[in-house]
Amino acid sequence: MVVMNALKKTYVLKLYVAGRTPSSVRAISTLKTILEQDFQGIYTLKVIDVLTSPHLAEEDKILATPTLAKVLPPPLRKIIGDLSDKDKVLIGLDLLYAEPSQQEDSDE
Repeated sequence: MVVMNALKKTYVLKLYVAGRTPSSVRAISTLKTILEQDFQGIYTLKVIDVLTSPHLAEEDKILATPTLAKVLPPPLRKIIGDLSDKDKVLIGLDLLYAEPSQQEDSDE
């Protein structure tokens, strides 16, 4: 699997959490680790606490927390949970792409 950051797009992400619950803290920590490892310098992350800003969650139709939304580049993608599985996070947000298999290469 390859993370596609060679194009140097800027990713705009919003992470919706509900206070400082263990799940929220884990989601923030995990996401920051993923972003610093694979997207250093090409992302903007806004963490939104739905307990203090419920109107933002309502505007963006957030029904559960933690929820991570990739706003840019399109299309909009959302993933719900503590983000503990890095590959699922990247695939769910369209940030991870499979490399062509060796079998496909040998057919050419």
